[in-house]
Amino acid sequence: MDKKALFEDISKNILMCRKCALGSSRKNAVPGEGSVDAEIMFIGEGPGREEDLQGRPFVGAAGKFLDELLCDIGYTREEVFIGNIIKCRPPNNRVPMPWEIEVCIPYLYAQIAIIEPKIICTLGNTPLNALVSSKLTIGTVHGTLLEKDGFKFSPMYHPAAVLYHGELKGTLKKDFLKLKELLNAEQK
Repeated sequence: MDKKALFEDISKNILMCRKCALGSSRKNAVPGEGSVDAEIMFIGEGPGREEDLQGRPFVGAAGKFLDELLCDIGYTREEVFIGNIIKCRPPNNRVPMPWEIEVCIPYLYAQIAIIEPKIICTLGNTPLNALVSSKLTIGTVHGTLLEKDGFKFSPMYHPAAVLYHGELKGTLKKDFLKLKELLNAEQK
């Protein structure tokens, strides 16, 4: 079976999933989208209201800013993979509970195994803690390159953080420029 078919199977399983209560309260599961050959994966916390309505990741104001950041480094949404730690919206956009992450994260691990990205960008504390270490905070490690289990991680602030803390806009733009440098170094 080719990568695309494997990926579609995972997406179908996500759309049918009822492993936790979020599967019953959502409008749409959000498997993620982008290229199965992506060099970069962007992983957020979970779907918000707009994502739940549309079944697509990062389609609200934070998604528009993410698109702008991608454009700044010469990428489009279609060339990367954009997803979340959990695939269903938590009520009132609360932080996912540990057991919700535990039952949902195997889907993300399967997606990572198929895509085999050069760099995984964790957007915010939740994906950083779930994928790298619960002892780290985004404020202390953003813009650095971390390695775990054979994967490279570039932790960044979530684009939504800029909506509430405008002073982070420059920081996030700088971190994306560092990401571009890391990718250029990988290609040499």
